[in-house]
Amino acid sequence: MIMDLKRTLPSYSEYFDGNQDEDALVYLYLANKLIQQIRPGSLTIAEEMSGMPGIAAPQTRKGYGFSYRLSMGVPDLWIRLVKETADEEWDMGKLMYELTQHRSEERIISYCESHDQALVGDKTLIFRMIDAEMYTGMSKDYHSVIVDRGIALHKMIRLITFSTSGGGYLNFMGNEFGHPEWIDFPREGNNWSYKYARRQWDLADDKDLKYIELANFDRKMVKLHQDFNILDDLTVNRVFENNTDKVVAFMRGDFLFVFNFHPSRSFTDYGIPVRGKFSIALDTDDTAFGGFNRVDRRAVYLSIKKGERGTINAPVYLYLYLPSRTGLVFKKEPIRRATDI
Repeated sequence: MIMDLKRTLPSYSEYFDGNQDEDALVYLYLANKLIQQIRPGSLTIAEEMSGMPGIAAPQTRKGYGFSYRLSMGVPDLWIRLVKETADEEWDMGKLMYELTQHRSEERIISYCESHDQALVGDKTLIFRMIDAEMYTGMSKDYHSVIVDRGIALHKMIRLITFSTSGGGYLNFMGNEFGHPEWIDFPREGNNWSYKYARRQWDLADDKDLKYIELANFDRKMVKLHQDFNILDDLTVNRVFENNTDKVVAFMRGDFLFVFNFHPSRSFTDYGIPVRGKFSIALDTDDTAFGGFNRVDRRAVYLSIKKGERGTINAPVYLYLYLPSRTGLVFKKEPIRRATDI
């Protein structure tokens, strides 16, 4: 069940300004209570933009009892960045803030594009990035600056949205493999046309096209949660941000996520301030996902102290090669000896 609660509240004082519809709030509370009584374990999701306190808090904590809140600002953020902001001007601090902001008591569902893009009204993210070349440039043996950028960012946007979500991730059908068109059902505005009232599922199975590579990436990304329950740990620990280099890194449980959004600069021996031993679990630059295979995925990465050997309290860094427009997921491995770091 999705309940639409779209009133925008620009300041906290307006949450409790006396203008709330108390009957409506009581109804939502009782509806969630009844749903759980009839079918325990059911999910209810609030499509709610303002961040109303308690919307996705359990009723045992005096919340309204929704299981999740849709993080509606995330798809708005992505479409604004892609449409209005040059890649070199993306603000990493603002990006991470928007992706991770939510109340501690609530679970949220993040998504890259909303129905405004995936359905009639706008272009999907990949369609906006690649545009007409979606129809002529998706063959595996074809490369252009436009297509390569769109493919790389499509994977990175999905991975960082997935890995920062507050418990859930949403995808509109077909967008996981970069479907070239939106869905538009027959209506008066399109003269009751059925032209776009479908998905071309065969595109994701064609071994000669890049759609299958995007589908493979999405499958591997989602499998991270299926295998390791990554999204169940709601804490996203931001460990590094460099807006000049367009690099961000954060931990989620035993997994380190590192993104280099810079459109042209790759970095060698880039220091990320984390301690441990790591191996690569996912690499957006893998050729299986339409990448350029610039990372050694067989390597084991060990953080080391920066400075003179034996220096007390020397900072510890994980030194990595970060190709441009690449996202990397590292899994923390057990350390056998304390002297390994």
